Amino acid sequence: MHKFVEENKNKMLENLKTLVSYNSVYSEDVKPFGQINRNILDEALKMMKENGFNTKNLDYYCGYGEIGQGDEVIGILAHLDIVPAGDGWDSDPFNMIEKDGYVYGRGVSDDKGAVIASMYAMKYLKDINYPFKKRVRLIVGCNEETGSKCIKHYVEKEGDINYGFTPDGEFPGIFAEKGMIGGQIKNVSSKIIRIDGGEATNIVNKKVVCEVPVDSYDEGRLNVFFKEHGIDYSLLKSDKTISITVFGQAAHASTPDLGKNAISYLLEGLYVSGMQDEFVSYYHDKFALTNHGELLKLDELNDEYTDTSINIGVIHKVENTIVASVDLRFPVTRKSAEVLKYLENLNLANNTFEVISVHEPLFFKTDSPMIKALMKAYQTVTGDLESKMLAIGGGTYAKAINNCIAFGCEFLGEENHIHDANERLKIANLQKQVLIYIEAIKNLNEI
Repeated sequence: MHKFVEENKNKMLENLKTLVSYNSVYSEDVKPFGQINRNILDEALKMMKENGFNTKNLDYYCGYGEIGQGDEVIGILAHLDIVPAGDGWDSDPFNMIEKDGYVYGRGVSDDKGAVIASMYAMKYLKDINYPFKKRVRLIVGCNEETGSKCIKHYVEKEGDINYGFTPDGEFPGIFAEKGMIGGQIKNVSSKIIRIDGGEATNIVNKKVVCEVPVDSYDEGRLNVFFKEHGIDYSLLKSDKTISITVFGQAAHASTPDLGKNAISYLLEGLYVSGMQDEFVSYYHDKFALTNHGELLKLDELNDEYTDTSINIGVIHKVENTIVASVDLRFPVTRKSAEVLKYLENLNLANNTFEVISVHEPLFFKTDSPMIKALMKAYQTVTGDLESKMLAIGGGTYAKAINNCIAFGCEFLGEENHIHDANERLKIANLQKQVLIYIEAIKNLNEI
């Protein structure tokens, strides 16, 4: 295996450079996800066909290359689409360069490098005429970053897989992902004149601006509150109103304790400063400065693997209605129906809660055959017997299909700047991925 990986190193990098050259962000210029995503899918399927795979294009939502035989399917889910490159790069993000043992370019890690690693793992097994009992499919989607409609389409056309993984997470793997409920709180009775803050529901709010009537709160008490909590803020006064800008600290909604929610500190500050307002009091009673739904008793749902978290990321006043987003993540052994019962308490007086989206958790017992097979592959190649599979608050590609977990591509302790400028991938880790995925396919084949 090691000889194969070394001999094919340059070819892998050449293939990766080709994929990176496509600026494959979501677009609506051509259905379903843009002309460039159609082009890169054609390119990836061409690579697979050249390696002897049977290929199929599923209406440009996604496609796959297949080897092996049998009734059951081992699926490997990777994606070709990317997030926008953004600013701050030291090189052209779409012209992959090699420097100090790394390659740099948008998508080298997330997730085009994983496409190449998975493809060459399958190529090795095909070249040695490995005795397959199952079919192996490398499924490449074009819409992971913007909704995973690609895999929904795959399931509609081809059905679920029997076993599988997506190289779109971390090693040694993610056996559990929290459930998610997205929603909106609406209030129609607040004295708050204007409130605006946040750009994404899944980010802890870092700045909010609020305008309230003059003398509606005690400024001295507000100053003490912000000082005690280390919160920066500014005031802009007029004859009749005061504009308050509060600065928090951003973090991902899956880890709200790592941030400081500007919305929560603003509204709790107004509450302790004596502002008499139905929405301010409501927020104090239901959320205050908590991050885990304690005031809603959502912590009663916590299990041995994960806890509940809740984030109010975006808030606006539209005409006479305050609208606030809710991003709730709940433990992996619970069902959404249990959680929604607790959220009924958010409907109170002039405050209503509307459910926008629901995603059930992903959970596999760590002693299940698939988890053991993948863990064995990781341990065999790396020699790491100490690291344990992870339970996370975020969601991966694995949730888009049954019988799948995130398995790689990032290694512990590595920083690949995914979704950031100067995204990179250590070449040695690309080669190591190939070895791990060879072992993973072999182990899943034997279940």
